[in-house]
Amino acid sequence: MTAIQGLAARPALRFWSMALLGSAVLAASAQVSLPMWPVPATLQTLAVLLLGALGGSRLGAAAVLLYIAEGAMGLPVFAAGAAGPAALMGPTAGFLLGFVASAAIAGQAGQGALRQALVLAAAHLAVFVPGVLWLAGFVGMERAVMVGFVLFVPGTLVKTALAFAALRALRRG
Repeated sequence: MTAIQGLAARPALRFWSMALLGSAVLAASAQVSLPMWPVPATLQTLAVLLLGALGGSRLGAAAVLLYIAEGAMGLPVFAAGAAGPAALMGPTAGFLLGFVASAAIAGQAGQGALRQALVLAAAHLAVFVPGVLWLAGFVGMERAVMVGFVLFVPGTLVKTALAFAALRALRRG
């Protein structure tokens, strides 16, 4: 029996292996960053949408939770190589929490272009609710909405469209 056959024969091992791979994709996407303060623009939300949409709600959320645990343990997986418990208490912590919900929602994309587009848009927006609310504790609500949401609208539209196009292409082939 090959290693791949052994992996397929053990669903839990396969699941957690895929979640670990997903967390690595998410860590890599965090390093593609446009430094802004207090929230950098990264490719993380694109990765989160695809993890959920392609892997399903459980796998997508598990990959994000592993990613957060890796960062909490000190691995430099967050944007700009940030790591440790302090990163989970900083201005971007709410966005990290939002990634879990986003991946779970994206996992509901299912079939049909309209459903996929709406679910991916909702999943992307789900990142901003806890993100902006947490950020408001650092910079006030008005500024949090501006620097934690409004500035990200163009990128959000582009990344949601890219996730939609990738999902459609990968589900066809």
